[in-house]
Amino acid sequence: MNMFRRSSTQVFRQLIRNNTTDSSLILERSINRVQLLGRVGQEPVMRQVEGRNPVTIFSMATNEMWRSGDGETSPSGDISQKTTWHRVSVFKPGLRDVAYQYIKKGARILVEGKLDYGEYVDKNQVRRQATTIIADNIIFLSDNVRDRT
Repeated sequence: MNMFRRSSTQVFRQLIRNNTTDSSLILERSINRVQLLGRVGQEPVMRQVEGRNPVTIFSMATNEMWRSGDGETSPSGDISQKTTWHRVSVFKPGLRDVAYQYIKKGARILVEGKLDYGEYVDKNQVRRQATTIIADNIIFLSDNVRDRT
């Protein structure tokens, strides 16, 4: 039982990250993780603002397929497919450069990272919302569309 108390005390200490004067405030851990397996939609571009914060950006498509009608129990239903496009940004220095150099349109890749929501003002001065995947790992699965088997 003493071991259980020690491990729960360690977990509790990890939950409280900052000293606060409010004893009712307990900081909790949370998870913001994304894994996407799909194909690159455009060649990556590298951008930076005033020579700072360089970022490699590319789009990626994922597909979802399902059978309409009676569902999976009947082979008579039509197969439908939905493609979802994602914007991927790579800030991590080594990964950013590898992504810019080696990712090509049509390549099959696995991206791991987190979701980020933000706003920007477009060229017509209209405020827009943007959802971006901030990549912290990329696994190359093929060079291009011809590698499909």
